[in-house]
Amino acid sequence: MDRMNVYITCNSTRAFRSTDVRPDRNPHRVDSKLNPLDEAHRRQLWLPFPRGEPTVLPNDNDSDQIEVTVIGGGLAGMAASIHLVRTGLRVLCIETDIADTQPVGESLDWSAPDLLAAFGLSMDRLISEGIATWKRHVTLRLADGSTTHYVPGEWLGQPPFNLELRTLHVDRVELNAAIRNIAIADGVRFLQDRVTRIETEGRAVTSVITEQGVRIASRWFIDASGSSARLFPRTFNLPASDYGPHKVAIWSYFTVSESIEGTTLHAEGSCPAYMDWVWEIPIHANTISIGYVSTGEAIKALRATGHTTESIFRTQLERFPRFRDLIQSSHIVSPSVTSYRCRVHSHIFGPNWLVAGEAAAMVDPMTSNGVTAALRHASEASALIIKYRQRARLPWLAAAMYSRRVQDVARFFNCGIEKVVYDGPIRNRIGVKMAGDVYTIPAWSLNSVYARVRPRGVISSLLIGLLLGIFRAAASVMHSFCESEQAHCEAAG
Repeated sequence: MDRMNVYITCNSTRAFRSTDVRPDRNPHRVDSKLNPLDEAHRRQLWLPFPRGEPTVLPNDNDSDQIEVTVIGGGLAGMAASIHLVRTGLRVLCIETDIADTQPVGESLDWSAPDLLAAFGLSMDRLISEGIATWKRHVTLRLADGSTTHYVPGEWLGQPPFNLELRTLHVDRVELNAAIRNIAIADGVRFLQDRVTRIETEGRAVTSVITEQGVRIASRWFIDASGSSARLFPRTFNLPASDYGPHKVAIWSYFTVSESIEGTTLHAEGSCPAYMDWVWEIPIHANTISIGYVSTGEAIKALRATGHTTESIFRTQLERFPRFRDLIQSSHIVSPSVTSYRCRVHSHIFGPNWLVAGEAAAMVDPMTSNGVTAALRHASEASALIIKYRQRARLPWLAAAMYSRRVQDVARFFNCGIEKVVYDGPIRNRIGVKMAGDVYTIPAWSLNSVYARVRPRGVISSLLIGLLLGIFRAAASVMHSFCESEQAHCEAAG
């Protein structure tokens, strides 16, 4: 079915016409087998609205009044909606487009599987449904063919941590579809529209207005609108810290005869001032995702010389022997492109709202922490609303601790990957392989500690923040020292 009409008649004073869902644009997508819903059930849960005169949702006399509005239908938004609706709250999730694009973030870290299991998506189930493949290690492969394997230490699988030492690669389009099906089955209502204005009273959000003229009022709000929109951070001018330059990712999918059970990162063995790299992620048994990441400035310079996105992608992959035959035998059809900057906001809370996902903090894709961050934010933000749902506002201290945890974790990952791996001083002094060890050992260890401790209170939040801050400070000091030594050697040479 190329196009589908969906509609709902609400209990309010007006009936709503049908709207079109854009056809699927992902050639690798198949219908998710998880929680299939019949058409009648889907029609009950989608809330499209016609363009025209302003509409108020919900009606003041509507017994089905919305209690929580979640802006954004990505992982963070859908996960938060599921947590909320399962406690009996009436939830509306607003998403701009129900047709999935191809999101970055197919290689999960070792904390993500437990968070997915909360929705009934165990690793074995995701594997058996063809949505995921096993990820047992990360390999760094240099252009000269030398490799280094990074594997979680066995101690992480022993008491008191008892962590699963396997994780997953996922087909993100399929994963998103599976989680959306679960959300619909659980009773989350979706509205396909774009929020264009936020109405406020002081620091409180009173309602949001969409592109189609719908005003939506509710008691609580979660902004999971993504790193580009960042609706509440922009509305309230929230402070932010940027990490590294603007980056561009270019990627596509290739059919192979077989794949390995691990993520491979490819990089030059020379000493560039700032590192670019290529990922290789097996999302299916015979399908791999290959992507190139570089600075926006470098891509812009190449485009200025007449290169197309496809030629840049092809040229960069051909630097590595692993991809030369693959590139020659494959036809690259319009590789996907996205640009991003790792930005971390602070004070991501108000009396009746929280920010989650990449709208709150964007972590670099090299960290493999993006899916974990989205699911953690969703779990912790929804837990606050659930706990204090009977109050008029969120307690300042509890909300501030949520904000602090989101900020501390994102800064930890972004500072570490930028100072130790991307930027030149440390990496060029100790070598890219050793730099990988310096980053991955504390990153994996402290991420595992967070997963086990699950900080929520003031003391645990401050303690985990202190641990993360110590590594961040150590990386900054080491970076300054190596940068100073490099400048001294250049001056003397």
